[in-house]
Amino acid sequence: MNKGIVTLVLLIVTFAGWAQPAARMKYNFNSSWKFHPGDLSGAEAIAYNEDSWQGVTLPRAWNEDEAFKKDIKDLSTGIVWYRKHFKLPASARGQKVFIEFEGIRQAGDFYVNGKPVGVHENGVTGFGFDITDAVQFSGDNVIAARIDNAWDYRERATHTKYQWEDKNFNANYGGIIKNVYLHTTPKLYQTLPLYSGLKTTGVYIYASDFDIREHTAVIHAASEIKNETEQVQMVEYAVAVTAPDGKTIGSFRGEKMPLQPGAIATLNAAGKLGGLQFWSWGYGYLYNVLTSLLVNGRPVDVVTTKTGFRKTAFKDGMIYLNDRVMMVHGYAQRTSNEWPAIGLSVPAWLSDYSNGLMVEGNGNLVRWMHITPAKQDVESCDRVGLMQAMPAGDAEADVQGTRWEQRKAVMRDAIIYNRNNPSIIFYECGNKGISEAHITEMKAIRNQYDPHGGRAIGSREMLDSKTAEYGGEMLYTNKSAGIPLWAMEYSRDEGSRRYWDEWTPPYHKDGDGPLYNGQNAAIYNRNMESHALENVKRWYEFWRERPGTGSRVSSGGVNIVWSETNTHHRGEENYRRSGEVDAMRIIKQNFYSNQVMWNGWVVPEKYSMHIIGHWNYKPGVKKDIYVIASAPKVELKINGRSLGFGEKSDGFIFTFKNVEWQPGTLAATGYNAQNKPVCTARIKTIGAPAALRLTEIKRPVPFRADGQDLALVEVEVVDAEGNRCPVALDMIHYKMEGPGEWRGGIAMGPDNYILKQDFPVEGGVNRFLIRSTNTPGAITIRATAAGLKPAVIALHSTAVPEEKGLSELLPSDGLSSLLVKGPTPLTPSYTVTRKSIPVQSAKAGANEDKASLSYDDNERTDWVNDGTIHTAWIEYELSKPATIDEVSLKLNNFRTKTYPLIITVDGKEVFNGKTQTTLGYYTIKCKPVRGSKVRIQLAGSASGNATKEVEVGGKKLDDGVARDDAKAKGALSIIEAEFYERAY
Repeated sequence: MNKGIVTLVLLIVTFAGWAQPAARMKYNFNSSWKFHPGDLSGAEAIAYNEDSWQGVTLPRAWNEDEAFKKDIKDLSTGIVWYRKHFKLPASARGQKVFIEFEGIRQAGDFYVNGKPVGVHENGVTGFGFDITDAVQFSGDNVIAARIDNAWDYRERATHTKYQWEDKNFNANYGGIIKNVYLHTTPKLYQTLPLYSGLKTTGVYIYASDFDIREHTAVIHAASEIKNETEQVQMVEYAVAVTAPDGKTIGSFRGEKMPLQPGAIATLNAAGKLGGLQFWSWGYGYLYNVLTSLLVNGRPVDVVTTKTGFRKTAFKDGMIYLNDRVMMVHGYAQRTSNEWPAIGLSVPAWLSDYSNGLMVEGNGNLVRWMHITPAKQDVESCDRVGLMQAMPAGDAEADVQGTRWEQRKAVMRDAIIYNRNNPSIIFYECGNKGISEAHITEMKAIRNQYDPHGGRAIGSREMLDSKTAEYGGEMLYTNKSAGIPLWAMEYSRDEGSRRYWDEWTPPYHKDGDGPLYNGQNAAIYNRNMESHALENVKRWYEFWRERPGTGSRVSSGGVNIVWSETNTHHRGEENYRRSGEVDAMRIIKQNFYSNQVMWNGWVVPEKYSMHIIGHWNYKPGVKKDIYVIASAPKVELKINGRSLGFGEKSDGFIFTFKNVEWQPGTLAATGYNAQNKPVCTARIKTIGAPAALRLTEIKRPVPFRADGQDLALVEVEVVDAEGNRCPVALDMIHYKMEGPGEWRGGIAMGPDNYILKQDFPVEGGVNRFLIRSTNTPGAITIRATAAGLKPAVIALHSTAVPEEKGLSELLPSDGLSSLLVKGPTPLTPSYTVTRKSIPVQSAKAGANEDKASLSYDDNERTDWVNDGTIHTAWIEYELSKPATIDEVSLKLNNFRTKTYPLIITVDGKEVFNGKTQTTLGYYTIKCKPVRGSKVRIQLAGSASGNATKEVEVGGKKLDDGVARDDAKAKGALSIIEAEFYERAY
């Protein structure tokens, strides 16, 4: 327990009438390690001489130099040894001693003072060991770890490879890559939530009986406790809840019971509290919950759990947070969440910076992919107010036998470890659909270890599951009146930040690049302009089926990926460039597109806009200008001269055709329905490059001289007035002096310039990382470039208190919550724009017994005729007469086929035309006619464009119901049909 928490405990025990603080302590155990790549004999021994080994502060991947330099499949693997000397404080004598690892990659053998203390193999979850019997309570201790990050590592007991050791999805940064802690506790104690290694479950905090408007809820606490004293202990349980300012907002007592020596039990308490602030999107309001064991009225063990309280519901096809409906919009992000030349082992403040940018861009959910995220990222999302979908571990298929048991074990461990983190909203059981039996098993694990946490459990796909609590396809639009369905990794297109458009140096024509798996890879070699537009088109397909548009709705989707990632790729580089920010978290144009569209819970609640691109072209350039706006109308002006109003498409895109460049200012104004200006945006011509500018990215905590902290510095090419030059591509040379370690940045070029001290800006900007050493002091970086005024920046690292290998300063200390969006609004998040008219029955030209499958709220089933044109019709009897205004159809082969259709209402033709290809649903605007019978008839053969788009493994992308009807020229297949009248 650090000093701040000790002070807090003193306040709480005084408030509750207790006599003294508990003796539990949690130490930062990251410092003073050494490592050596390669296997060694006897390196676990106390007397082994590691003087020649490299000194490091954890977390640290031994192959970090390769992050973004090498393709994921080429990352180095092998054995690495870590060692550390430490001494326990005098206060630890007679106590229990535990070590906690937030995670390693892949498997490790651990030794204390030459004695084996445990093995961990799954490469995902947090784990711990009881090292009480192995440590010396006086004198020197040595901990040693042998880590193996082989791609084909196999579990020793079963000789089975873990499914998530995958060269496409899970970047292999080897070693002790996450934080390490040392815990000392009394012998009557609350256990740690580390099932792997300790088989214990720790503390569980949750809330019930919410009244959001009145700010009340019942807070529940449950602690697994263990008695390792030699006497029976009469234990009482007490709980106190404190706000971020340290004030106690409530306390309550729980059970009292005798506990036999060696026994384990669970104590419970609950109390109703008022004045609560509920955790919400962009409002990471967190409390400290102190759970105490008392003997004879005195505290013997106090655990502080940082958590938040929020209400969720998953019903009617929608997601509710604190009684307000939201569409999820955010990102599918690789769990590695990595940075160049570092990998995933970054300081906690940098996790907050990256995750906070998602919220700044109006993302509300991050779906971590394939394996459970690092605890540091989980806690970061708590602070910044970013919801999470937490997976267990997988690749991209259901599995059986031992590999399924491995996945269940990871889900169990991850739930226990992370169940007090309010930002986790979804538990994901697979990156691809799993069987009903398997989702039932996973749900049982959730119900055993987190029955009250308000989290839905499900998987990608699971569109027709009776057990899953959410689902959704990878790229496509799904709708439901039952469990929420959302797209789990849409818009996978790739494009470099270096490429603005084809009129800007280096003049990249959109789509140019090498083939991928022998096929055209244009969508993986975009420029920023087309990438931003594509994001809008993809999102609009989900958004037009939003809550308020009928009884079956889409719950949104998440864009893949957030930041460039050192995982599988399809474009010209050796890493994936699908991000809204690049690998250094520099914002790309598609970030702004999403920011405009996502400026609300369902519909944009504030008008905003963004002009895509820059205004520094050469004379004679004529190009289309695109404005992304949530306003109904947009006007564009050049130097005050109006170009009129843009052509609106895809809900948010306003296009101004063939605009001729002139130096000056390009300004856009958005107007509401009453023609009043409601938002503006402008870009201007920037002057000639004149100088360099260096700026440290603002950090909330001091730059710590701990050997692991990082400073992030931005370099810009600017004009004489200090404006960034958007088309500059200058090569920059850097020189560093002082106690720092150059980790550099990234740019397109040889080896992606990883670790180089010469690399270019792209679009006038780039960034680099400096790592601190264990020596505090001033670090000076000088940047120079031909023909430009140089720049200098001074960084200052501060000493970190450490004694005998232990520190009370935890990695996240000093980081506060992001509260910018405020509490959940109490107003509705959407208005009803149209109403569904239920179908009572249907008849058809063929297969009439299957006609109901076309309106059964099951996106895996369809009605199809027999393939001949004269039977290609179906007629629906509505539940009541209605004025049908729109018909929404999900037709089989929705991505690749168009169907000529005639639609009638009570015999009157309301539509005669062709459908369009979509990501799921095509809405037909009908001539409004009142009636109760709607007939849909195929007017001719469907036409298609057979796509060759495939998954990484070569499988064709989904396109509806899996059935080969290519030769059935008269086939009409309807997965779901819906009928609407306008809401008045």
